[in-house]
Amino acid sequence: MAKDPVLVVLQLSGGNDYLNTVIPYANSLYWDNRPVVNIPEDKIIALDDKVGFNPSMAPLKKFYDEGKLAVIQGVGYANSPRSHFRSMDIWHTCEPNIVGTEGWLGRALREFDPRKENVVTGVSFGPSMFRAMSLPGVPVACVSGSLETYGMLPGIQGEQRAKVLERFKNAYSPAIGLGTVMDYLGTTGIDSLAGADILKSAPQKYSSTVNYPSSKVGQKLRGVAQVHLANLGTRIFYHAADNVLMFLFTEFGRRVHDNGSGTDHGAGGVCFAIGDSVQGGQYSECPSMKAEDLSQGDLVPNVDFRGVYTTILENWLKLDAKPLVNGTFEKLAFVRN
Repeated sequence: MAKDPVLVVLQLSGGNDYLNTVIPYANSLYWDNRPVVNIPEDKIIALDDKVGFNPSMAPLKKFYDEGKLAVIQGVGYANSPRSHFRSMDIWHTCEPNIVGTEGWLGRALREFDPRKENVVTGVSFGPSMFRAMSLPGVPVACVSGSLETYGMLPGIQGEQRAKVLERFKNAYSPAIGLGTVMDYLGTTGIDSLAGADILKSAPQKYSSTVNYPSSKVGQKLRGVAQVHLANLGTRIFYHAADNVLMFLFTEFGRRVHDNGSGTDHGAGGVCFAIGDSVQGGQYSECPSMKAEDLSQGDLVPNVDFRGVYTTILENWLKLDAKPLVNGTFEKLAFVRN
């Protein structure tokens, strides 16, 4: 029986420096614009005779060589606000012109589980739930730390814990039906209780020889693997197998010319897709760095991020992307059919 496709999204918050991640080392304009903040040419991991990886990306080169890593260049949208908060909001809601309230992945979760039969169809690993997964009426389990200590009142066990959790449930239930806000709080509380009970079983079912780094990202990815391999029916992870596609993005790139000690907020960036289902290689190209082609000193994106989402939603998750990303956008070919 074919396994359902699963998506893991890794958000690189802070505005990743595109030009120092996938480096156009053969372009003299890179060296002209980055006299201080550049990667020495002898440290660059060449992908071809034009671009190469930052040396810190050495572990990913293996996936690129195996055809399992897609490098999607020049991704963004017109008129970048150069604000971390507003830009991330746009990526989360697919609403560049208005302030959106519905996450693109929240809409996808509703398509997967319209009756809320599985409260862990979506799991968010982080300090709070990301807006990309937020949609009223759609449950999302949020894990801020280790799954081993995850849950409601994990320090209380046995009959005492059951009594306390029952009181919590009784406190949430009356809120439902008293208005939109109270409905949201009530259902979120009950869904959280149910999700905690399900997810706490994941570490017990997990067995792997893989050693994950002790970093925050490493431990979150370990949590993703624990939940995925426990076969709990989770389809979308936000922050291990032939049915998983991992997608990495950042809210914007950095200014083309360095400021002498760093780089300022910019526009245009790079995304990555990793997995057995990925048709590896490079998609699109680095936008022009010629001064006359820049927008206020920034790269002009040549791939709309909603086209990248559309590719994932339709070619991988087999959903109709138009209502989820608010329109029709050109797809790329980085997902194998």
